[in-house]
Amino acid sequence: MSEDYAFNIAVYATTHVGMVRSGNEDNFLVLNLTTADTWTPAKIQDEPAAHLTTFAQSHYGSLLAVSDGMGGALAGEVASHHAIECVRDRMLELQASPTYARIAFHERLRLSVELANLYIHQMSLRRSEYAGMGATFTAAGFFGTTAYFAQVGDSRAYLIRGGKVQKVTRDQSLVEQLVEAGHITEEEAERHTYKNVILQALGASPSVNVVVDSVELRNLDIILLCSDGLTSNFKVKPEEMVRLIDQSHSLKEACESLVEIANQRGGEDNITVLVAQVTNGKLPTVEADSGAATMPLNGTINPQDRWGAETIPRDPNLPYEVDLDLVDDEEETIPPTGKLPDDA
Repeated sequence: MSEDYAFNIAVYATTHVGMVRSGNEDNFLVLNLTTADTWTPAKIQDEPAAHLTTFAQSHYGSLLAVSDGMGGALAGEVASHHAIECVRDRMLELQASPTYARIAFHERLRLSVELANLYIHQMSLRRSEYAGMGATFTAAGFFGTTAYFAQVGDSRAYLIRGGKVQKVTRDQSLVEQLVEAGHITEEEAERHTYKNVILQALGASPSVNVVVDSVELRNLDIILLCSDGLTSNFKVKPEEMVRLIDQSHSLKEACESLVEIANQRGGEDNITVLVAQVTNGKLPTVEADSGAATMPLNGTINPQDRWGAETIPRDPNLPYEVDLDLVDDEEETIPPTGKLPDDA
């Protein structure tokens, strides 16, 4: 990546058990792919170091993600943990391999999520206590001047630009399909009997369709990733997200304010929020973007107009298997059979 495209990323994330659940099955990831510096709840229990919350986008890019686990006992927590860890490890391994590094960034991201799915699925088959476990996965990968969004399930990614907000990802859920078909409204979807039915989750089957979208970044863009604990039943509406972030003195305060409001309004589910902003780069400004969406009074844009977001189909040449001899960490990499290490 040309240094002309370098910019700074400021990020903060928090996860909360909510007001009803006894355990937290959510997880998040902040990963500088150039340095491998990593922030997850498992690695950093206390306040993260400064280099994890502010860093320069450089050659290999960066990756942000949230995952919402599901399953009995601790299975959901296990699924989201492995979703985050597997994608992290695979991204680092693939970019270090001369063979796989030639694959486009967004396809390496797609492949990494697919391999995480296979890992979780095989684990659920091998261990009875993990039977039926799964996890959503929503990621924003920054490479060059582009943000790539990878989606499985119904956690969400929002883009805030110039005080306006748009949901970039589409929920992979039954009610989202009904909304898109015009059978029900978004308001009806939030109260629908089957609102919690999702159509895809990591680990539910041996293969998964990872939806990848791309958006060209603009200076001062804000990316918000969250689990559905923040948004279900209209806990926090998109226009409220914009207002709370704008009123906050830091990204940490913004995250904490969003979680606090969701808890005040019931907090029935775990809540995870990750907010990032790109700054100080040679990115185009919003004012210079003649294609910027026109905003209605409610602060959100037309759901069909996602600031030029484009869905990228899976490259037909992208492999479904990873050759262990072509990556650094042979022990941890998933072979084509999906067989797990003995201690997994």
